[in-house]
Amino acid sequence: MVYINMIYDLFTLVFILINILRRNLQAMSNLFLSLFLAAVISFSTLAMLVSLILGFLTFISYIPGFLDIGSLATNSILNFLAVFGNGKPVEGIITLGLTLSIVAVLLDILNFYRYQSLRDKDFS
Repeated sequence: MVYINMIYDLFTLVFILINILRRNLQAMSNLFLSLFLAAVISFSTLAMLVSLILGFLTFISYIPGFLDIGSLATNSILNFLAVFGNGKPVEGIITLGLTLSIVAVLLDILNFYRYQSLRDKDFS
């Protein structure tokens, strides 16, 4: 249940930030808005995916006969996340999320560059 509350708080914060940016940054170019959205969406997608998997595995562990499977899978995922977070799974999610955000921003910049360079060419 803690993971679901964390995801809800994260999405609430994201929507508040998007509304503030949309109102205050009208002069911001489409590139920077696209970069910001790519970073936020990729970070929150990873956090939501990991939280949903952990929530599902926790739910599975309440079903009789699946306690061992749910607990083993949950511990394995938390240990995997702890590798990237200096022994703390939450820091692991943040580290992986920031890495994924950087990759999304770089791909968005590549897409923008390719669009600019191929926009005026005739391929017929």
